[in-house]
Amino acid sequence: MTDPIQTRGDEHNELLTVDTNNDGVADIRAIDTDGDGKADLFTIDSDGDGKVDVTMVDLDQDGNMDNTVYGSGQ
Repeated sequence: MTDPIQTRGDEHNELLTVDTNNDGVADIRAIDTDGDGKADLFTIDSDGDGKVDVTMVDLDQDGNMDNTVYGSGQ
């Protein structure tokens, strides 16, 4: 299940959530923090326990993830 959310009214999705195991909880979130139409922040719950296991951030907005943090309970 995939849910796109638009909050700015600019035709870009600011948040895209994906429920990979159909338990009603988003396992992957892609967030466009600056409204340029590209995801700047990803959060992933890889084991379905409701806690973020991987966070990836594009700090300089070049389309490449600059920082990745691994670890449960973020």
